[in-house]
Amino acid sequence: MLITFPEVMSAQNNTNSPYTRYGYGELSDPISSNSRAMGGIGFGMRDRDHVNISNPASYTAMDSLTFLFDGGVTLQNSNFSDGTYRLNAKNTSVNYFAMQFRLNKWSAVSIGMNPYSNVGYNLSQVYDDPVAESNYSSLTFYGDGGLHQLYGGIGINLLKNFSIGGNFSYIWGDIYHISSQAFPGNSSALPVTNTENVDVRSFKVDFGLQYEHRINSRNKVVVGVVFTPKQKLSNTGTEMVSVGSSTNAVVNVNDTIVTCEIPNSFGLGFTYMYNDKWTVGMDLLYQQWSKVKFMNGKNLFCDRARISVGAEYLPALYGSGYFNHIKYRVGAYYTLPYYKLNGARATKEMGVSFGFGLPVPRSNSIINLSGQYVRVQGRGANKLTENILQVTVGLTFNETWFFKRRVN
Repeated sequence: MLITFPEVMSAQNNTNSPYTRYGYGELSDPISSNSRAMGGIGFGMRDRDHVNISNPASYTAMDSLTFLFDGGVTLQNSNFSDGTYRLNAKNTSVNYFAMQFRLNKWSAVSIGMNPYSNVGYNLSQVYDDPVAESNYSSLTFYGDGGLHQLYGGIGINLLKNFSIGGNFSYIWGDIYHISSQAFPGNSSALPVTNTENVDVRSFKVDFGLQYEHRINSRNKVVVGVVFTPKQKLSNTGTEMVSVGSSTNAVVNVNDTIVTCEIPNSFGLGFTYMYNDKWTVGMDLLYQQWSKVKFMNGKNLFCDRARISVGAEYLPALYGSGYFNHIKYRVGAYYTLPYYKLNGARATKEMGVSFGFGLPVPRSNSIINLSGQYVRVQGRGANKLTENILQVTVGLTFNETWFFKRRVN
């Protein structure tokens, strides 16, 4: 048996990973462009100059006169290897966009869109029997699609140093998994194509809280917690089996309501800030994927866990010199993804990142640049390794809009 990648690929979907054959595909955590350079931390981040979509309780950190708009685009180059064959793939994708503004002195709202998951793969298996040519066959696997979220969120200051928040999202998308088997060595055997599609149209909710403790005039600590409850998604599933060539195929289509769920998700983050120049943080995330159903199936996934660490340094708050106002960022993370293969966890993942927050002259806006190296390591027999380089460009539009002008 031989497993190959058909060709060099380039796509708008932000993945070409064969591991996205499983479940919802590659999960996309809600991470802003400035946090991406810091290993993805965000649960304990309170930054008045950026939108933090990781924790809705952070929305209240912004200034009451400010309007924020944030978005990011990622360029990605991936290398896949199974020890024998290699493939390079390039992707370009819009990560997210979000806007945020104050309602009053104790609450703020955010509206935006970000991906939940991405599916994108194309690979083949060839079975070649050198003795009996009629046993020669080929399998092709193709997948595409993903889920997206449109959210509206609110953060509320309950007490001076304590805030809560919630994001209420409409989640939608289509996921396609297609497998085709052909028998070139046997003219009497008809090719078979199986297409599975899940169409999701549903809602989800995320909750967050943050507590800020100022130790003294220079030191403060923020603790953040996020929780997403287990949710059954409203969806339909379609299975289509086609036997024969495209011109004379016999097609059987079965539409049905299937059960798909997303899990309980728990996040905890800590951030320490010194003199408004140094920021150091850590996030912990745990998701109970082993307890959800997908396409009516149970026990299809492993629980997912992630630990992230990151830091940011700003040389000077005030004064002249452009380089003194650049924010320098670095981070790393380690993840155990939810993919399950042959009854065991399929992969582990780790990444390192760095980046800069470049102030726009004569403006409060910031251009966020980051680079990230990610390694996805397959586990067990026939393991596949992915090495990924990402460059993200983000813009945080930060302007003072909501103030009363005085006319003499």
